[in-house]
Amino acid sequence: MHSFWLRSLCLLAGLLLAGAASAGALTVAAAADLKFALDEIVAAYRKAHPQDRIQVVYGSSGKFHTQIQQGAPYDLFFSADIAYPQALVRDGHALAPVRPYAFGRIVLWSRSRDASRMTLASLTDPAIRRIAIANPKHAPYGKRAEEALRAAGLWERVQPKLVFGENVAQTAQFVQTGNADVGIIALSLALSPVLAREGGHWTIPDRLHAPLEQGYVITRRAADNPTARQFAAYMASPAARAVMARYGFVLPGEPVR
Repeated sequence: MHSFWLRSLCLLAGLLLAGAASAGALTVAAAADLKFALDEIVAAYRKAHPQDRIQVVYGSSGKFHTQIQQGAPYDLFFSADIAYPQALVRDGHALAPVRPYAFGRIVLWSRSRDASRMTLASLTDPAIRRIAIANPKHAPYGKRAEEALRAAGLWERVQPKLVFGENVAQTAQFVQTGNADVGIIALSLALSPVLAREGGHWTIPDRLHAPLEQGYVITRRAADNPTARQFAAYMASPAARAVMARYGFVLPGEPVR
């Protein structure tokens, strides 16, 4: 009897170890503009791969780039500016060339006024006291916001009104909470269920700023992590592409709408 139970326990332990070995763990660093789209994509991926464990951390692309250089434990890096992962490839922090996954768009968004009727020139209105943008020093959406304001000849006039978010998601939060009257944020956030209910948006012409070409890279840390490659491949699936398009991203090979 004891021998039977011992064999049973050994078999159970073996099955548990085999299950643990087949399960994948993945940590993803993702630009804040992906918050809603990537959450949906990850949820769909988990249904098809319930054994895999995926953790996504959202933030500023520039800061993630620095952290990965310093050894931060990220397996995949989805950047809002393709230049950051390209730099990781050049510096030997990535396994393979960068893959572009989308182009982002910037918009005016407000909770307190109808942004769909505004333009960049509206930002000079004295009634607008605070304008939120992401920090141009490390956030791609903030950099493009500055470029657009400079191209429109408005940067110096609105600069005293500017408040800076650490990333584009925090920028949107400033407007949501009333700490700014209007913000320049990602279209993907303006189209999210919560923000779409709270306010309208106006898409800033892309001719006013450099393209927001976005790309991802598998980091050197994920050399022995097949889940990283599997999830990266899933991003090119029709299901994932449909989610990205629904949040206003322009996919590689498609015209800007």
